[in-house]
Amino acid sequence: MADIKRFLIRRALTFVPTLIGVTFLAYIIAFAIPANPAQAWAGGIKASQQVVQQIIKEYHLNDPWYVQYYYFMKGILTNSIIDPRWGYPVMSYMLSRFPITFQLTLFALFFLIVLGIPLGIISALKKDSWIDALVRTWALVGVSVPIFWLGYIFIYIFFYQLGWINIAGIPYPKVHITGVPIIDALLSGEWNVVWENIQRFILPGFTLGFAGIGVIARLVRNSFLEAINSDFIYFARMRGLKHRRIMTHALRNALVPVVTVLGLQFGGLLGGAPITETVFSIPGMGRAMVDAVFYMDYPLLIAGTFLVAIIYIVTNLIVDILYAVIDPRVRF
Repeated sequence: MADIKRFLIRRALTFVPTLIGVTFLAYIIAFAIPANPAQAWAGGIKASQQVVQQIIKEYHLNDPWYVQYYYFMKGILTNSIIDPRWGYPVMSYMLSRFPITFQLTLFALFFLIVLGIPLGIISALKKDSWIDALVRTWALVGVSVPIFWLGYIFIYIFFYQLGWINIAGIPYPKVHITGVPIIDALLSGEWNVVWENIQRFILPGFTLGFAGIGVIARLVRNSFLEAINSDFIYFARMRGLKHRRIMTHALRNALVPVVTVLGLQFGGLLGGAPITETVFSIPGMGRAMVDAVFYMDYPLLIAGTFLVAIIYIVTNLIVDILYAVIDPRVRF
């Protein structure tokens, strides 16, 4: 337990520098754009100069960049900075969009688990067969194909040609519990809303997780093959253990690194959500960040970056804790 505590303390000490670094980079990139954000927030070319000057004063846009960054972060952390376009706190706005992005990520993670892990096991058991070659090809194609191109192809096939899915609106249940539509629908027993959410999110979720499925399958394949060829499996066979029991032991050892990669994939799925949400018109946090880029809405963009960074760091911390419990070697 002492080893785990020291491990967690070391990991926790990286929280603040990581958050500062991520938001700082996002702000510097936004600050370097040669444009007048105050005029854009006030309404463009026809904006009143009085309103423009008021925005400049309120957001300290005439101050040095480090002063602006300080006030931006202070306002975001206290949820007191008001979005210049919509007129409400930026962090509250991003948090209201987060449940939709979280639901999309859950669908993508579902495909990673139910397709990636079985495909990896089958590929390992059928090593050097056509199935193995197909899985390895999927991994290569998945990381090479742009998400936006794949999304448009899927929309054309499954929506326009076959009509199997729905890409309009977000079905919400009558009861609000967690804020995530499909979870609230499951908890309240509104099965029609559950089915409508599945129809709405199954294709975007598969598109978002397409690359990760191949990565997980390839990782499981290699890890499972390594476990099968380990000494403990050799001795288990010598002792006369049943094949099913031997495969169970090999699979448990093979899935240890997969836990870490799934955690990293979850953060990566959140990072890929803006493109998927834009293609499929999903009003989530990622879509709001894309709109913030177009409208030079720096407060909203930095708030979204800050929130994604927190989620990514917390997810990785949970994965590291699980990994430290499973494998004591990583504690040192």
